[in-house]
Amino acid sequence: MISIQAKKHDNFSVEFKFGFNSKEDGVRDDFSVNAWMFVPNSLDINPENYGKKQFYRDIKSNVRLITPVYLMRDIALDTSLPLTSLKRALEKVVSNPQPSDMDAYEYHLKMFAAIFKSALRDQAAHIAASRSLDSADYLVKDYVSSTKLVLSKFRALYRIIDVPTVSDKTRSYFRLCDEFMSHVVEMRTIRLIRKIDSMEASERYREARDGFMDLIMEEREYKVSREYGVLNMNDRHDRQLVYHRGMLKKFIESELYIRLDKKKDGVAVEQIYYSIAAGVAMIFATAVAWHTQVKYGNITWPLFIVLVVSYMLKDRIKDLLRYYFAHKLGDKYFDKKATITIGKNKVGVIKEGFDFISESKVPGEVIRLREKSSFVEGESHIFEEKILLYRKHVTIDDEAMAANGDYPMRGINEVMRLHLTRLTQKMDNPSVPIDFVDQDGQIQSSNVKKIYHVNVVFQLQHDGEVEYHHFRITMTRNGVLSIEEI
Repeated sequence: MISIQAKKHDNFSVEFKFGFNSKEDGVRDDFSVNAWMFVPNSLDINPENYGKKQFYRDIKSNVRLITPVYLMRDIALDTSLPLTSLKRALEKVVSNPQPSDMDAYEYHLKMFAAIFKSALRDQAAHIAASRSLDSADYLVKDYVSSTKLVLSKFRALYRIIDVPTVSDKTRSYFRLCDEFMSHVVEMRTIRLIRKIDSMEASERYREARDGFMDLIMEEREYKVSREYGVLNMNDRHDRQLVYHRGMLKKFIESELYIRLDKKKDGVAVEQIYYSIAAGVAMIFATAVAWHTQVKYGNITWPLFIVLVVSYMLKDRIKDLLRYYFAHKLGDKYFDKKATITIGKNKVGVIKEGFDFISESKVPGEVIRLREKSSFVEGESHIFEEKILLYRKHVTIDDEAMAANGDYPMRGINEVMRLHLTRLTQKMDNPSVPIDFVDQDGQIQSSNVKKIYHVNVVFQLQHDGEVEYHHFRITMTRNGVLSIEEI
């Protein structure tokens, strides 16, 4: 299965998050993603000024393992895998630490914090999705009690390494994870309070809000007691705190991020095609020279001219064939290939391809979805959109994936950021004055945003199943306003 989510990342980029979930049956999984971008012709994006190099510069991808899924109350069990694995790793560090034991200690600390974050997010999402607090009453109480229980059991483990034989640096890793988890609880719970504040006030509303607020204040007091950073409205301090929390996130999730060894794909095939092109061109030039010499004999002016012309045509034939192989046959191959490795083990491959294509090569279902969102009939034809095709093929070896780490891994997530600064360069002013007559008959003027739409249609294929997703990016020259799924 392939999942996809989209959001605005910043003023000039959008983010697509793909989830490549393997079947965990020990068989290789193949995933295919095709994305058609429909760009207004007025933005002057074409193969001459926006080639493959420019496109890949505008794409940034991070690949990571999907966090193992646990319910919060299951993590709190004394027999849970995250808790028992962490406890065992802590005890080994204290007894007779070896380099491998230190690595295991850091690994299980980070995994525990990452699993906690994921479980907290999922439980908060269940509450937020509830139509009323009446239906979410149990979830609210379980959220608070389970969170407190997991935190208390995690923090109780600190006493194992709080001994003179363990270095300050080793203990600091535990503190970093502890601070991260406390921060996650505070931020996630604040979002829940914002959510229920939008609901109708009731007795259950007050009880839920008070429970969430108590949890936040307890964590804030705890952070102060442990000398963890808290916001204090001092610009310099808060700026450093935000930076510190960003580093914490990278530290915790480093065990889940996957290293990609990228290289150009299809080099051998490309060289074969180009050699064929050069060979055909040479055959033409040699045949012309031989035929002309047979006809005219020794060097004459007609022979000289024919040889010059054949040499000129030889290079043109070679270039035309190279173009044919690169663009006409390019959809059968990819531009880039990245090997997915965990540690020293290869677990999969990601291939990417990009090119401009004509509307005649776009599947009918994609065209239908594009037109479905048009504000006027035939919008894509009116604006003569350029069509960009981005292709991705992901292969995951389930057996190799399962052999890495102590936790069951369900696949990988890829976060792809698409930077759109290039598209804004030829846009008109971000707003235009519009004159109108008000109710009193007076002529007024209003500045209205001048918007552009970039439509992106995704085709996701896995295990014989195909699904489509259509997103519309709304932009001005000042950047991205929104991205919404149609």
